[in-house]
Amino acid sequence: MISIIFVAIVAIEHFYIMAMEMFLWTRPRTMKTFGLTPELAESTKSMAANQGLYNGFLAAGLIWGLVYPDASVGQHIQIFFLACVIIAALYGGVTATRSIIIKQGLPAIIALLLVLFL
Repeated sequence: MISIIFVAIVAIEHFYIMAMEMFLWTRPRTMKTFGLTPELAESTKSMAANQGLYNGFLAAGLIWGLVYPDASVGQHIQIFFLACVIIAALYGGVTATRSIIIKQGLPAIIALLLVLFL
């Protein structure tokens, strides 16, 4: 049960990131979160929407793994998508800001460990 909760938390986090990147990119709170000026936010709006779509796919894959009727197959789906989140967080931590590793990577690592060992 705890692994389900953690996988769901990672999915919710990525749906939230999707919403910020796709729909709220030029809003003050989102600009503050990502350290953007209004000009930069406006000029990167379509790029951010594209990134948001990918975050939505990660979240959808995690939810798919949670609701898949065969629990064994669902676990494999969760493992795949959690690994994708971890890789994306590591890449973002190296190329954008290190805090991504903690904010996105750590919850996914915890969820992955729980899925694998509980």
